[in-house]
Amino acid sequence: MKNFIMCTTLIAGASMAQARTIDYPDARRVDTVDTYFGTEVPDPYRWLEDDNSEETAQWVKQQNKISHDYLSHLPGRADVKKRITELANYEKMGTPFKVKGKYYFFKNNGLQNQSVLYVKDTMDGEPRVVLDPNTLSEDGTVALQQTNFSDDGRYMAYVITRNGSDWNEIYVIDLTTGTLLDDHIVWAKFTDAQWLGDGFFYSCYDAPENAKSQKNEFHKVCYHKLGTPQEQDYVEYRNMTEPLLFYQAAVIDERFVCILETGGEGNGLLVKDLKDVNPHYVRLAATDGLYNEPIGVDHGKLYVKSNAGAPCWKVVSYDIDNLRPESRKDFIAEREWVLADAQLAGGKFIVTYDRDASSHPYVVDAQGKIEKELPLPTFGSVGISCKKKDSEVFYSFTSFVYPTAVYRYDLATGESSNVFSPAVPIKRDDYVTEQVFFASKDGTQVPMFLIYKKGLKRDGKRPTLVYGYGGFNASMNPAYSYTRTPFAMLDAGGVYAYTNLRGGGEYGEKWHEAGTKMQKQNVFDDFIAAAEWLIKENFTCKGKIAINGASNGGLLVGAVVNQRPDLYGAAVPQVGVMDMLRYHGFTIGWNWAHDYGRSDDSKEMFEYLKAYSPLHTIKNDGTKYPPILVTSGDHDDRVVPAHSFKYTAQLQASNTGDAVKIIRVDTNAGHGHGKPMSKVIEEYTDIQTFIMHNLGVKYKYKK
Repeated sequence: MKNFIMCTTLIAGASMAQARTIDYPDARRVDTVDTYFGTEVPDPYRWLEDDNSEETAQWVKQQNKISHDYLSHLPGRADVKKRITELANYEKMGTPFKVKGKYYFFKNNGLQNQSVLYVKDTMDGEPRVVLDPNTLSEDGTVALQQTNFSDDGRYMAYVITRNGSDWNEIYVIDLTTGTLLDDHIVWAKFTDAQWLGDGFFYSCYDAPENAKSQKNEFHKVCYHKLGTPQEQDYVEYRNMTEPLLFYQAAVIDERFVCILETGGEGNGLLVKDLKDVNPHYVRLAATDGLYNEPIGVDHGKLYVKSNAGAPCWKVVSYDIDNLRPESRKDFIAEREWVLADAQLAGGKFIVTYDRDASSHPYVVDAQGKIEKELPLPTFGSVGISCKKKDSEVFYSFTSFVYPTAVYRYDLATGESSNVFSPAVPIKRDDYVTEQVFFASKDGTQVPMFLIYKKGLKRDGKRPTLVYGYGGFNASMNPAYSYTRTPFAMLDAGGVYAYTNLRGGGEYGEKWHEAGTKMQKQNVFDDFIAAAEWLIKENFTCKGKIAINGASNGGLLVGAVVNQRPDLYGAAVPQVGVMDMLRYHGFTIGWNWAHDYGRSDDSKEMFEYLKAYSPLHTIKNDGTKYPPILVTSGDHDDRVVPAHSFKYTAQLQASNTGDAVKIIRVDTNAGHGHGKPMSKVIEEYTDIQTFIMHNLGVKYKYKK
């Protein structure tokens, strides 16, 4: 008990001393009230939803001045920045991929904002630059999203985003001359470029009046022929009776055009055989909450990865000469572990299973039987790159203290060889990585990875960062991250806990569903239980725990702070979904309803959402909250910044104790993707320093 009192008193004193010097700007309150099933809900900061207004801009400017003044003067910030920069500054290589016998790969010399695309004629040959996305803008705010090659290897379409927006533009390069063509596609979204003949399919919306916040409806697939203006592109597929569906094209062997029809959860699959006398789309799977992802065509079969009747996924096949739902057969049956990926390679398959949130890749023969497992150093994540007719398989591997390395596997010899291993300033033998399981509130066993320095003393006072997401069927597998993993804090004797909460995809669809809609509280219970387990196991104590999560993870952090403010010493919700009653009215927010439910679904759903919505459950009775740093981007058109703006205004106006509550709004930045390296380093320097300061961690950089 003595240790517990000492650690909480120390942290509270430090954060309160800082907070008393902050004079938050007054945020105007309005009388806006919404009525849900007879219940009135005030929304006093509704005006902050208008991110184009001068009043909102001034509020953001004042808030940024406060957060900058606070964060820039934190002790140890310069040392933390040096460590993050050091950890980021290493040569990085992406998994190679082959196009018409040439080897393409991305590489970064260390601190480049974006990796550069190179090509080699042979793996031992000299690399040549194909595209350097760092030249696309002076400030690094134009980011490369996708590259797609024509079937003959002559053209490459590349997809970009500006200022972190979800809106895309597409350009085309003639690889024989290196010339940028005049072709330019705008208002594309959630797309790549799927080549067919002398053009490509892409997904888009009609041009919006307000690109940052207007609700997006009636997604469509268009076809662009090279050398023609976009106005002449024809609509390949669109459903004018279903405004809230997404459509994406996939071309297989220049013969089959697949349309993936996504309705929030799951996707329908339509396929057109261009060799038919009368080519038309045949619906092989309905949009009914189940996933159907085409893998490719071989052995006279169309192979599809599906979770229909298989919560942990399986591979099914369709007869290409009889493309009908009735020709469907199981090819690789569902197994105990989650089938995460399947690709064709040299007449076989490379299949990756997730076991307890860790990747296990296998070679599978043409009959669907496992031949062997590809070797990996430890638990982690893999990425596979292969071609249907090629015996070469490239795969990447990463884990918490293993930056991404690249390997080549020869299907003919069964041998693996290392292609690239990065050199980083980490002595991985200095760290311990272990996987533990803890019981949630209802007894469910939940996995969690722990990373800390060898010889760590379990004295119940270790500063600890717990990271979580828990949603949208996303599996949080181990990966090296110089931003998320707080190495400076680990070096100072801290612990990093990386949770695999319900709502994710770590154990298939049942695990996902257990954290959705009326079961969303399970996710919060899991996250709270992780902190309680760390206390019980004498790693740390109340007040010495920081929590962090982004997007749906930002919602997680906001919700659990309101539910258990006594547990935490600091909280950082990044680009979070904070208004659970109105989220579905902005941009693509409606697409999250399959996980969350909507406030207009039913009285019961409204009451459930309101009961955990971070914005609506902030206490105002003197309950002491931990220091909170909110982050957002002014160009975030996925989780619009209004979520974070309104949440911060309500926090600052509520009686939650003296600990600091500030917001850091990144300019010319979106939901997180596409940020230049300099912005990433600055953001995570602020986040990690904020956490360490408020947990009482002192850190000195050592070369």
